[in-house]
Amino acid sequence: MTNEPTSPCREQPAASPIVLEPVTADDAPLVADVAVRAYNDHYTHLWFDEGTWYVTKCFTPVVLREDISHPNHRYYLILVDQQPVGFVKLKIDQPLPGFESFNALELERIYIERAATGQGVGRTVMEQVTDIARQYGKELIWLKAMDSSTLAIAFYRQSGFELCGTHQLSFPQMKPEYHGMVIMKKEILPRSNQ
Repeated sequence: MTNEPTSPCREQPAASPIVLEPVTADDAPLVADVAVRAYNDHYTHLWFDEGTWYVTKCFTPVVLREDISHPNHRYYLILVDQQPVGFVKLKIDQPLPGFESFNALELERIYIERAATGQGVGRTVMEQVTDIARQYGKELIWLKAMDSSTLAIAFYRQSGFELCGTHQLSFPQMKPEYHGMVIMKKEILPRSNQ
């Protein structure tokens, strides 16, 4: 893809141990492996079947190969000291309902293995996602988070996001008490205006 902005992770100083590495459909098996590990570290309690249905629906190599190939999607592996510990999925052109006047990007997924949490990985990844959004000329980043994930919501607030709505999931395989989600947004300005 010749029109892609340069990934900010490729411009990182050599000493930085945390980078976002863009992936292609050929990397789907590796993304699947990382996705399943990271998802199972945090979310099996949401499901009657411990997440088997959801993992099969979203994180097999076949499913990921197709999703990574979608022209509006960008996937990145999260590497710490060159080892994959998570992944990010962005929807590059994804308006936020109610805020359609903003040129928006959705941070649809950010999963990090439990062993890599609490080390500044999430903060660094969010900074890099913001840089990617700026490179695409975006004015707003938005995401959904489980309303029961108080630590994740606090992290997103610390990263500059604010609550702007709610959403309800309707997966019958999911325990009903976990169907609620919050929608959060972060307005961004070009680097020169901050």
